[in-house]
Amino acid sequence: MNVHATSLGQGYGIRTEPLKGRVEIYRGSTLLAVTSRARVMYETRLSPTVYVPREDVLVRLGDRSELQTFCPFKGTASYQDLLLEDERVENAVWAYENPLPESEGIRGHVGFMPGAYTRMDLGENELSEGDPGHISGPLVDWLMRRASQIRSPEAFTLALAEKMLEHGIAVSRLGVMVWSLHPLIAGKHYIWEKGKTEISTFAPTYELHDNPAYQNSPLRHVSNGLGGVRQRLNDDTPENSFPIMEDLRARGATDYVAMPMPFSDGRTNVLTLTCDHPDGFTTANLGLVFECTAVIGRYYEVFTQAENARALLETYVGKRTGARVLGGDIRRGDGDDIDAAIMFCDLRGSTRLEEQMGRARYIALLNRFFETVSDIVHAHDGEVLKFIGDAVLAVFPNATTAETAQRNALDAATRIVSTLDQGTDGAPTLDCAIGIAYGRVTYGNVGSRERLDFTVIGQAANVAARLGDYGKSAQHRIVVSEDIRPVCGDCLSLGAVTLHNVTDPVSCYAIAA
Repeated sequence: MNVHATSLGQGYGIRTEPLKGRVEIYRGSTLLAVTSRARVMYETRLSPTVYVPREDVLVRLGDRSELQTFCPFKGTASYQDLLLEDERVENAVWAYENPLPESEGIRGHVGFMPGAYTRMDLGENELSEGDPGHISGPLVDWLMRRASQIRSPEAFTLALAEKMLEHGIAVSRLGVMVWSLHPLIAGKHYIWEKGKTEISTFAPTYELHDNPAYQNSPLRHVSNGLGGVRQRLNDDTPENSFPIMEDLRARGATDYVAMPMPFSDGRTNVLTLTCDHPDGFTTANLGLVFECTAVIGRYYEVFTQAENARALLETYVGKRTGARVLGGDIRRGDGDDIDAAIMFCDLRGSTRLEEQMGRARYIALLNRFFETVSDIVHAHDGEVLKFIGDAVLAVFPNATTAETAQRNALDAATRIVSTLDQGTDGAPTLDCAIGIAYGRVTYGNVGSRERLDFTVIGQAANVAARLGDYGKSAQHRIVVSEDIRPVCGDCLSLGAVTLHNVTDPVSCYAIAA
């Protein structure tokens, strides 16, 4: 008897048929399995796969391995090793222990990986080549030709859902969970729902991983590499394995699938689709999405890489500086001469604090100091350029007038001092020394050819740092240069003081704080 695949049509298809007579599978001279109940599965663009009943396997199999794979038509596959007398063949056998309705014919059967056997004797059976298939239509055409013109993940998600509907896919809800590299945000969750014109975007913090709702969700299941999820939600469904299924079912959903959407760096993101058609997703339509997942994932990866780059640059070099680097100021020497107020804020008594508190508690206190200073600087239109040991270097650019930049820096300094004075429950109050100067500085890239630093270079930066040092020795919390005097209120003239590595004496003032 010849067993062959008739055309599965233009769309994606899957079919299981019995084989006639005796089928034997060998590894070298070892007979692995012999059966008269083998089945063959034909699936679009895949080679025919022979499955044999588990009880007809003649050799020992190991326990389930950690490997799992997912198919939206067959379910989640588990793998086992072959345990032979002289060798162990890893992940040699797979099975769909709870196959989906489209693949019910392979329940209780196992398949052998191509490298696990050396010969398969099909007897009188003859397998045809798999159907190469052909996918086309609005969704594929859009992905290949026009999707690259979209500039945001929200717009892409909206267009993706619209193209699925145009293609005839009965999707009522589409979700994309993309993990990110951000110090505060675990990732972005984009959700489209039929009838709405805008995408809902959620940016959960890392506390998400401890949230019970996430712990018992398809998102966690798929992201942790446990395979995908496919659940029918019609009235014949006896139970749902995740709480969200009941909610979706109550809203009229009939079918649900959560697919892995891997990125090139190995992270597993999640694409979820919910259907409201009485019969659920068709094999052809779900197969189309499954095949397009890799392409869809690449678009989200591009969006995410851009967001990650922006977030990491803002985290390490500041918002304005990060924007300049992303804008192309990446060569040594790139930069501008700007007028700006420069602030140097140094934590006082840090050596003593570290000795008294121990390293771990001191680091926590140092982070509180940095966070307090950073938040206040940003609130006054400044930017933290860098943390230097236990000090903060910040710049307040002259965006409108010199007076505005000077006042922003001075107001930030007095706010920092008063906030640190307040302390927090159970933590010691902190003290600091702040120096502020105003002038023309170079704002740009300096460093070696391989390692650059985006910073400010100029006399004002040097004077600000030295005024902070002078304030420590003179017991003044805030010391400013003559340039800041016009915006000072209650201040004390300190006269012209000699500063380290500054040629001429600098007229300066102490600010009451």
